[in-house]
Amino acid sequence: MNERLTHFREILRYVPRFRDRVFVIAVDGAVVEDDNFPNLLLDIALLRSLSIRVVLVHGAAHQVRRAAELIGLVPSDLDGTGITDKDTLQVAISAANRVTHEILEGLSANDLRGACPNALVAHPAGILGGVDHLFTGKVERVDVGLLGTLLEHDIVPVIPPVGINGTGNSFRLNSDAVAVEVAKALRAVKLVYLNTEGGVPGPGGVVRQMTVQEAEAFLKRHKGDLARESGTKLAHAVRACKEGVERVHIIDGREQEGLLGEVFSNEGIGTLVYANEYQSIRQAQKKDVRAVFGLIQQGVENDELVKRKRVDLERVIGDYFVFEVDRNPVACAALHVYPEQNMGELASLFVDDRYENQGIGGKLIRYAETLARSKGLATLFCLSTQAVPYFVHRGFAAGTPDQLPPGRREKYELSGRKSAVLVKQLV
Repeated sequence: MNERLTHFREILRYVPRFRDRVFVIAVDGAVVEDDNFPNLLLDIALLRSLSIRVVLVHGAAHQVRRAAELIGLVPSDLDGTGITDKDTLQVAISAANRVTHEILEGLSANDLRGACPNALVAHPAGILGGVDHLFTGKVERVDVGLLGTLLEHDIVPVIPPVGINGTGNSFRLNSDAVAVEVAKALRAVKLVYLNTEGGVPGPGGVVRQMTVQEAEAFLKRHKGDLARESGTKLAHAVRACKEGVERVHIIDGREQEGLLGEVFSNEGIGTLVYANEYQSIRQAQKKDVRAVFGLIQQGVENDELVKRKRVDLERVIGDYFVFEVDRNPVACAALHVYPEQNMGELASLFVDDRYENQGIGGKLIRYAETLARSKGLATLFCLSTQAVPYFVHRGFAAGTPDQLPPGRREKYELSGRKSAVLVKQLV
């Protein structure tokens, strides 16, 4: 009971960030036939109840293989990446239709409305490497208006790995690639791949998180070691993040509550590949003194920050960084370095009241940690009077004034604020 309540509270913490945003969930055909699939549909029903818009993209390689065996056909391609001949195309269309129908049945069983729209305009992949790929296609365009209309009316679009061109011809598509195109077109906040292998395996087990740059480097280093499934999904994750999708998750769709555990927790159960979340964060410049001073004044009025003189701020503006929305600083923080003690202070963290509960403060903290690590600092500390639980939740632990660098300890005593000292080890 307590565990469930805690889990529910964890979910609610994310709701403001994801409300009315789009999740694209890509389900491998083998996952649809797994015993856990009804539980996945329950998870999707929960997402919908939280006003998260869901689009389902599904594969059918598992069903194509089985259907081909039943009629004694050797398929020319299973997943829409190779050459699709006419017979294989017909099997793929039939298999995809069956998977779509199973998903729609499942949605109905959970009181969710679903529809399979002709939202993918495709064109032939053409001649690649001197070989005609026949009925294998690529997504030319996603009908955003059609999908948007369905989502606005609380209908879950179910998109198969088949596209149609302007003259009514069908083409076999790769579902992983389709998911990327749909996520890009709808500006999805998350793309989730549900497979039967789980997250990307690394030397020490499943790799939990990677930036785009880390994922690219990982692919180059371990290309020969990765199973084809893991390698292709990781490559698609990199492309999605580079082209505008903030987060891509790769998880085992057979794991109970795996979807919720991945999406609504910091740890997750699979692999998260994320775009450069610091793209809206930059180092403060002299021109930002006025904006940063204004933000600090808001914090002073709320008794969250220590009062600072503008002239003092101008002197250390290089220590500050700002978070911009439409090129306007709406949050700030600073990293003051104490090289002799190999420590850094996270200071002056403040987010404009109008932009609270959007995860901006957390991004600034992570940016400060990354910056501190790049400088070789071993410890990051901060002082707080009102936000102690907030920092503890992000890995800081209670410390004492004795742990502060001597110069900072003196200022601490003179302020008389008796702020809590919070410390985080970076190594």
